[in-house]
Amino acid sequence: MAISVIAFLALLVAVAALRIVELKISKSHQKQIVADGGTKITDPKFLWMVLLHTLVLTGAAVEVVFLHRPFIPVLAAISFVFFLIANVIRWWVIRTLGEHWNVQIMDSTKLGVVTTGPFRYVRHPNYAAVFLEMFFLPLIHTAWITAIAGSLAHIIVLTQRLSTEERVLFADPDYRAAMASKPRFVPGLF
Repeated sequence: MAISVIAFLALLVAVAALRIVELKISKSHQKQIVADGGTKITDPKFLWMVLLHTLVLTGAAVEVVFLHRPFIPVLAAISFVFFLIANVIRWWVIRTLGEHWNVQIMDSTKLGVVTTGPFRYVRHPNYAAVFLEMFFLPLIHTAWITAIAGSLAHIIVLTQRLSTEERVLFADPDYRAAMASKPRFVPGLF
């Protein structure tokens, strides 16, 4: 097995491990939010999001190993830079939200509305960053089928999840006042 394939598989395992750590952080935050008066919202799309992330990681590995995707250094470098940018944004979001950050839909608006960090510019910087990450991660080793299929599936799942999340958030007048005029994902767009 080529060294690039081994390194790519190691990166996928590292991302999977990071997701497990994030789930543990999220569980801790959920307990704190509920203890502070927030509520967990039933999110029928959460398991689809977990499945999607799992399939992108698995699909990228399968595509690279069994379809013998080539390692193209220029594509890998560009994709890796965007992957890193996406992760910097994701961790900026996690740091900015602090105890509010969660992988589940939680109504924590009673605890205040976060309008600092990336939330100065957009309502959902984390979703934008995760979308970039899930698109560019497979492309690091030319797993283009996974990148395209994962992105299309992500759009479908995210559209449905956002309708639930924004219904909860916009029910709060403080959130509406602070965030209604901001774009969802990209500053200065729409």
